[in-house]
Amino acid sequence: MLYYLFEYLNRHYDFPGLGVFQYITFRTSLAVIISLIITTVYGRRIINYLQKMQVGETVRNLGLEGQMQKQGTPTMGGIMILLGILVPTLLLANLSNIYVILMIVTTIWMGVIGFVDDYIKVFRKNKEGLAGRFKIVGQVGLAVIIGWTMYFNPNIVVRQTVDDAGILTAKAPMVLRQKGEHFYYTQDVKSTLTNVPFYKNNEFDYAKVLKFLGPGYEKYAVFVFLLVVIIIVTAVSNGANITDGIDGLATGTSAIIGVTLGLLAYVSGNTVIADYLNIMYIPNSGELMIFAGAFVGACVGFLWYNSYPAQVFMGDTGSLAIGGVIAAFAIMIRKELLIPVLCGVFLIENISVMLQVGWFKYTKRKYGEGRRVFLMAPLHHHYQKKGYHEAKIVTRFWIIGILLAIITIVTLKLR
Repeated sequence: MLYYLFEYLNRHYDFPGLGVFQYITFRTSLAVIISLIITTVYGRRIINYLQKMQVGETVRNLGLEGQMQKQGTPTMGGIMILLGILVPTLLLANLSNIYVILMIVTTIWMGVIGFVDDYIKVFRKNKEGLAGRFKIVGQVGLAVIIGWTMYFNPNIVVRQTVDDAGILTAKAPMVLRQKGEHFYYTQDVKSTLTNVPFYKNNEFDYAKVLKFLGPGYEKYAVFVFLLVVIIIVTAVSNGANITDGIDGLATGTSAIIGVTLGLLAYVSGNTVIADYLNIMYIPNSGELMIFAGAFVGACVGFLWYNSYPAQVFMGDTGSLAIGGVIAAFAIMIRKELLIPVLCGVFLIENISVMLQVGWFKYTKRKYGEGRRVFLMAPLHHHYQKKGYHEAKIVTRFWIIGILLAIITIVTLKLR
């Protein structure tokens, strides 16, 4: 909203300094600051309100050190994160940008699913919360909206660069550009291309999965793309939810991921940097930097109260929204295949649960008694059982998250 106000004032009045609002980096910095203010200053009031409403965490005794001390700690603090993301985005981002619209929809959609889950747990006293099948339906529904929009919306394109050979038959409008002594053509086209890490050309076309169907296979690429989006959205949102098991783990890890995604959005939406790095240029995706700034600010601000010993928990209201935001963001800047690297902490946590459950069921069927791979799953509880302090586990997971973020950025040039 402020974006349009200052754009209008800058166009019609000669106020000095207003032109700075056109810069993405400036608005991103403001988004971080506003988000931090909302989550830290006003977050205290939200926590007090949650305490007044007796929205406390119900803890099951799993034999973990310090676990029962968390009994009654306010939950549903994810509301703070949602406000910290949405308010700066609505104020500072270009709301006509399709990528920004999709991210706002994602935040609200997943936040509502998480809120309903927390509401059932807290006020209906049902520890199971929202039935798993309803969560999955909600996640798949969001994934279909994102995938369908990404595939069919005319404003979502990539900049394709082609040399002289065979280009004269192209129907799309072309621009002739020169780089040194060489000439090449560029055009904005609809595409199912995405970035692939550690690959020579750094690009992969989902349509090629269906090449075995013969001529015309490209028109079915939407189904492959939708399947990938569904898998990523459900996996990352559930991974964030599982990771949110000890104080500050999911929040800090998500902030690290958010910074990395923001940098990737900036380089993907900048023609000069994208050309230098020889990566896919995605027109208008740079506006996602403002959203990324708000996201990181919200996570860091929430961490102020969520670090050990936590004064508030985000609940599914926050964890599902965080996971959905990360997944959708990566898909929009076409870096979704980097998710296993960038979100390695979420992936490890997910895998630890699947291994534990799968091995327990297999051994129970084969030997008559269930056996475990870990002392307890998810993985962070395994280390708690081994006697590690919460703060040490969280810090070490953050270090791993930072290393994975660096590896993710390095993949832009490492082919």
